Amino acid sequence: MFTSEDFKMAKSGQDLIDIAALKNYCLDDFLKYIQYEEQLLDLQTELVKLQHYIIKNKLRLAILFEGRDAAGKGGTIKRFVEHLNPRHYRVVALNKPTDIERGQWYFRRYIKELPNPGEICFFDRSWYNRAVVEPVMGFCTNAQYQTYMMQVTEFEHMLYEDGVILVKFWFSVSKETQKQRFEERLLNPLKMWKYSPVDMKSQELWDSYTYYKNAMFAATHSQFSPWIVVKSNNKKKARLESIKYVLNRVPYQENLNLKPIIPDPNIVFRYYRQIQQND
Repeated sequence: MFTSEDFKMAKSGQDLIDIAALKNYCLDDFLKYIQYEEQLLDLQTELVKLQHYIIKNKLRLAILFEGRDAAGKGGTIKRFVEHLNPRHYRVVALNKPTDIERGQWYFRRYIKELPNPGEICFFDRSWYNRAVVEPVMGFCTNAQYQTYMMQVTEFEHMLYEDGVILVKFWFSVSKETQKQRFEERLLNPLKMWKYSPVDMKSQELWDSYTYYKNAMFAATHSQFSPWIVVKSNNKKKARLESIKYVLNRVPYQENLNLKPIIPDPNIVFRYYRQIQQND
């Protein structure tokens, strides 16, 4: 593959392609990576335009990233925010509730994190912890779970009535891919911090996660707040297509007569469109 000297000689991607042809390098994976990076940069440029539209019109956009451990949520959020104005977005990744928060209404700790006018909030896990992770891991009682399930759709309807644009992503990863990513985390010193005791039980409790995930979909998918499934066994495709969905969700191009950016319906879809997800 490419040497350090090759990279010193190259001033562009095309230069690298020419060097590879000269030295008979196999370029399939490399070309796919270049293509991915080019598509990502184009979409990130559109995200900057979207953010400008949101700031100008004082809109409030909240994007929830849910899914099993190692589904690719954090990496996707990183690509969303990479070139955005940091003054007008926040990434929300809350720790476990404090003693005081445990005594409050469940949604209160999330309400204070909702976007202000002209702001985008990216939730790396959200109030849907109580729909799946908490009952699976025994972090809430059955009574708390049942109360939550009765209230969550009404809570989101209030957000809808108040003008909050809510996008709910579920990143769907297969059991085999999750296991592989866990193993990669343990071998990578830059990713070891991502591995937790909860991760260790994810494979063992796979079927329980599936049960509560399906119950969540059935009870909380609505016309005003639908669940959007993102097949994420291929991280790069999941990142590109989820960005496309958000760009298509907010009409920031409405007066520009540009070709709409449509996500791949085989990768991103409302949950009932394809009952069979990766997980």
